[in-house]
Amino acid sequence: MSEKAEGRDQKSEVGSRNPEPIRRSNEQAAALGHPSYVWRAGQVRRFDMIRQWGKLEGADVLVDGAGVGMYSRHLSAAGAHVVSLDIVEEDIMQAAQVVNGCLVGAAERLPFPSASFDTILSHEVLEHVDDDAKALTEVARVLRPGGRLLLFVPNRLYPYETHGHYWKGEYHFGNTPLINYLPDRWRNRLAPHVRAYRKSDLRRLLDPLPLHILHFSQIYPGYDNIIYRFPRLGRLVRGATYTLENTSLRTFGLSHFLVAERVQSND
Repeated sequence: MSEKAEGRDQKSEVGSRNPEPIRRSNEQAAALGHPSYVWRAGQVRRFDMIRQWGKLEGADVLVDGAGVGMYSRHLSAAGAHVVSLDIVEEDIMQAAQVVNGCLVGAAERLPFPSASFDTILSHEVLEHVDDDAKALTEVARVLRPGGRLLLFVPNRLYPYETHGHYWKGEYHFGNTPLINYLPDRWRNRLAPHVRAYRKSDLRRLLDPLPLHILHFSQIYPGYDNIIYRFPRLGRLVRGATYTLENTSLRTFGLSHFLVAERVQSND
């Protein structure tokens, strides 16, 4: 999920080893984030968006930051030819138990020729990479003309920082309110381990690239944990916030969802 792990082979293909499932510690998650470990209503809804906007059936699809392979597995089941890439070897080895084509690699140095993929999924990954501009430049390079980037990233205007925070050098896991509303110099002291993006930030990153934005929206969370504990309350909250996505208040959603298409070559 992140490009901050060091000392790993950037282009090695994962074999058929079968490690025990590994969940990252809070300290690892601070640097690398958490991949999707489960498949619940929130993931299903996002996958529906992926199916709506992505080229999947019979297409060559890269999951750039595949984690343990949750999205890769469902993309493969949808008829895509999937390549899964992640910087964390332990995670991608778990993915290799359920899908083929798993590689260890960094988003800033994709080990593929230019124009290799019809669709690239980057799901809550860009905020963790060392160089987000370079990572998106690589996406544009390996997309075929007419290919699409499906990008999910944290929204700076969401009221909570969901990746925890640091205080006096100690990491505190969990949702922290209002950090992302602080000026950059203060926000980045409390959450130096992860980015959150304004709409203008993403447009600035994409403007120099041969990528044309087709869709740009914000989405609220699925509240699956709340629904598990308090079903009636959780479903009420979910329904209310999903309704907000059809209003100007979508700007406060959890994540940006952006679809960009590779500009056709003039050749």
